[in-house]
Amino acid sequence: MKLKQNIRKAHTGAFTLIEVLLVIVIILLLAGSIVAFVIPQQEGAEKNTTRMLVNNVKGSLDNYRLNIGHYPTEEEGGLLGLVQKPEFENEKLGAKWQGPYVKVGTTFEDAWSNTLVYEPADPEFMQAGDPPYRLYSKGPDGLEGTEDDLGDKEAQEEADSLEELSEAANPITTGDE
Repeated sequence: MKLKQNIRKAHTGAFTLIEVLLVIVIILLLAGSIVAFVIPQQEGAEKNTTRMLVNNVKGSLDNYRLNIGHYPTEEEGGLLGLVQKPEFENEKLGAKWQGPYVKVGTTFEDAWSNTLVYEPADPEFMQAGDPPYRLYSKGPDGLEGTEDDLGDKEAQEEADSLEELSEAANPITTGDE
């Protein structure tokens, strides 16, 4: 009789296979819901971080222009002219450089490890008050000219779409109608 009591005590302290599987399923469901919530938040944070980087670099470019009189050219190293003093032909111009204009260690890379694009703006599409350059990120896909580009590319696309809308609203008549 004493033997049966010991066996029952051993069984009451153990978990059954169904209980273990139920706990695993609950843990997996919780992990799945957390992942489904966190991933969209991460994508939004990456875009916000990249927008902040573009805006900070724009401010640094404006400071460079205030000191030197123009934005950095390709001959001056482009964005690298914000970090290290370019070789100027004019010594007086070189003396005006007050950099570095960005925090030391800035890599000019977006949240997806793509280098920011800094290029002269197309004069045909420039609006009044626009700088003579375009600064943008290629976005998560790393390809230029796609919908996920961030920065001045967005402004260019908005200007293009506004131009298309105004042309659609005011069709040009030739007088032959």
